[in-house]
Amino acid sequence: MQVKPYNTDQSKKTEVEDMFDNIAPKYDLLNHVLSMKIDVLWRNTLVKWMNKDAPKLVLDVATGTGDLAIAVQKGTGADVVGLDLSQQMLNVGIDKIKKLNLDQKISMQKGDAENLPFEDNKFDAVSVAFGVRNFENFEKGLAELRRVVKENSSVYILEFSKVEGFLAPFYMFYFKNILPQIGKLVSKDNRAYTYLPDSVNAFPFGEKMKQILLDTGYRKVEYKKLSLGIATIYKATK
Repeated sequence: MQVKPYNTDQSKKTEVEDMFDNIAPKYDLLNHVLSMKIDVLWRNTLVKWMNKDAPKLVLDVATGTGDLAIAVQKGTGADVVGLDLSQQMLNVGIDKIKKLNLDQKISMQKGDAENLPFEDNKFDAVSVAFGVRNFENFEKGLAELRRVVKENSSVYILEFSKVEGFLAPFYMFYFKNILPQIGKLVSKDNRAYTYLPDSVNAFPFGEKMKQILLDTGYRKVEYKKLSLGIATIYKATK
């Protein structure tokens, strides 16, 4: 069964867009508070890995408010195109990029990850942080990321996974009970932060995710677990 933010008759895509439009003003604050800023370290780890490819042009899909796009630009020096479904999230990101004087290096545009408005083999690297979980058609989205990256280049996916070992029950308690309450209080969206644990729970990770990427046509897939498995970075090479 597909996990959707609001469980209405609308498509997952429409619900995800609505959800991010709703929480956009508080998104950055919540992100950093709820992750205790560890999300910054995760993004930096992805950028260091990507930097070995020395990309000149990068696409950041599900860019949201642009945190990963900014980290990629600063860490690699590349020109970055950020793309997202939610105009409200993009608006926050555009303001942030202007304040950093990066608007000559980072452009932001509204668009759909499953129907990317770019030609084949355009980008030296593609990144997605916490976005593939929200694709309506997961495999189609992964195939689109592969289509627009150059041959022998890579797609970098940062996504939540599952904590394993003795800390798992403590983390799951926080994730399922405390995090949604804080999210609800600050964002005023009752469902957005219960959708997060629900969607993570339903999402493949580790070897399962690696196999899906290989089945989608990527020829090589590597991954790194972060923070005891809370998140994982996948490097999928075309």
